[in-house]
Amino acid sequence: MDIIFVPLLNILRVVIDLYVWVVIIHIIMSWLVSFNVINVSNQFVMIVNNVLYAATEPVLQRIRRFLPTFSGLDLSPLVLILILMFISNVVARLASKLI
Repeated sequence: MDIIFVPLLNILRVVIDLYVWVVIIHIIMSWLVSFNVINVSNQFVMIVNNVLYAATEPVLQRIRRFLPTFSGLDLSPLVLILILMFISNVVARLASKLI
């Protein structure tokens, strides 16, 4: 069974790490849009922004229900990244125990 679980756990860890990068890119892109560095009227920027929003917003919305904003600062992406890093470390330790 270890032959099946270890690669699956490694794939899960890669997916979690990729999702962390999606969240980071969404954060950076939202800052760039807020400070008018990039223009949302550009079709490519709008498509990328919509894809990132659709990928991250459902999870961030659940975190925002429990976490209030602090003086206009949304900390839900930071909490999400910390949760994902914790899960990634747990998966890595579980995979190393199975080897």
